[in-house]
Amino acid sequence: MKKIEILDSTLRDGAQGEGISFSVQDKIHICQALDDLGVAYIEAGNPGSNPKDMEFFQKMKDVTLKTSKLCAFGSTRRKDIKCSEDSNLQSLLAAGTEYVVIFGKSWTFQVTDIIKTTLEENLAMIRDTCAYLKENGRHVIYDAEHFFTAYKVCRDYALKTLQAAVDGGAEVLCLCETKGGALPSECAEACADVTENFGKKAVIGIHTHNDSGLAVANSLMAVENGATHVQGVLLGFGERTGNANLSTIIPNLQLKMDCQCIPEGKLEELTPVAKRVSEIANIGLDSSLPYVGGNAFAHKAGMHIDAVLKNPLAYEHVAPESVGNARVFLMSEVAGRATIIEKIQKFEPSIKKSDPIVNDIIKKMKDLEFEGYQFEGADGSFELMVRKMIGKYQPFFKLHYYQTNGSNPRPEEGVCSCAQIKVEVDGEIEVTAGEGAGPVNALDIALRHALERFYPLVSKLRLTDYKVRVLDGKSATASRVRVMIESTDGETSWTTVGVSCDLIEASWIALCDSFEYKLIKDIEKKFRKLV
Repeated sequence: MKKIEILDSTLRDGAQGEGISFSVQDKIHICQALDDLGVAYIEAGNPGSNPKDMEFFQKMKDVTLKTSKLCAFGSTRRKDIKCSEDSNLQSLLAAGTEYVVIFGKSWTFQVTDIIKTTLEENLAMIRDTCAYLKENGRHVIYDAEHFFTAYKVCRDYALKTLQAAVDGGAEVLCLCETKGGALPSECAEACADVTENFGKKAVIGIHTHNDSGLAVANSLMAVENGATHVQGVLLGFGERTGNANLSTIIPNLQLKMDCQCIPEGKLEELTPVAKRVSEIANIGLDSSLPYVGGNAFAHKAGMHIDAVLKNPLAYEHVAPESVGNARVFLMSEVAGRATIIEKIQKFEPSIKKSDPIVNDIIKKMKDLEFEGYQFEGADGSFELMVRKMIGKYQPFFKLHYYQTNGSNPRPEEGVCSCAQIKVEVDGEIEVTAGEGAGPVNALDIALRHALERFYPLVSKLRLTDYKVRVLDGKSATASRVRVMIESTDGETSWTTVGVSCDLIEASWIALCDSFEYKLIKDIEKKFRKLV
């Protein structure tokens, strides 16, 4: 198999994405997750750009990575000064990483109009920097910024910048498609040319952006034309429209292009690691992502599901288990009977296809969907509905009442609503209140406070997404609304749904289902351990 080095830049290039902000501890946890996956390099930040990155590198000196090599990132020396006088290069050395990633200018326009120096001085900056770091015991990965634009404008100069890096001792020449505008055919041509000219002098790499939606395709094309070092971000987020998505690139290379990207047996960790990183980054894992997304192996049409149950090859290009994911049959009015049985048997194996209760479940599901419920994305509420119908449900608490109110202006920053709730658990009454950024947030806090005394594990439950959809716009403010809530306890995630003409009531229905689903799963887990 062709060996491919993977460099993950979640902590550097990925951190430049909108809404992404990592603490030092976040960065350490992500490093450990990527190391568990087995990527070759982790590009972890620019120690010369901010104190947080420098603190991170200092703390990482006490962390042992099993597989990955940590890389500090920075630029070539500034124009017209010595490397020993450049504060950025001194910060790179102080970071103490064995490997460093250095970027330099390939495009003549960037040299003359942006950093405003001569073409010769730019070559000297590249050569001197690589040599200086090499002399100080570092392995150098050179990122040729704007390479593909430079190649189109002035091929000869673009190649001269690579030669300068090689002359300075760079071991990897990574061609950066910085603007994200190149087509796969353009990447193929340039990579083939560079491989022919430099393939025996250095490892050839690729770094692409997704501005044209081609980052993954361009990366794969580069590998087909000689690249053996691929850079990207595990989940694809980053500057502008993002970076090449490694969670798509790695399985494509490993399962379809006969390449070895990560150690044997690690590909099955891809989806769990993707979920860990999304959780640390505090973003939802995009359900539509290939391979690792929740819908990557989801089937809805009855005909598709019937075929997959007979043979998964009918509609699946790889086995979901090969990337640590799972097959999902979505519940909806177009789902077949086999789908519903398969879904039910995951939590209640005793139910058989011929059981009369199955017809009642199907009818109930379709009646609720007619009212506006949607079960294809609400696995938690579907399971609770079935449990109630087959007699395998017992409520964990009884609601006496809830009240919410809002205020404007806000009395405190972050507080605009209050909720009071009265619940009963095993004959004991609990009355609590909560303040929040809105009525649903206040209800969530109040319910959590009320139940924690009886069920301490609800403290681990956290709402990760909240969606509202108006189902009948013609009725204006009297319209029915559907609320979907996604929750997690740090180990698993589930979704619940509520429908009502009252937004608060719809939210309450979904919220209660979320808490009850969590409590049921905790009891089942405890029972399995005892058995």
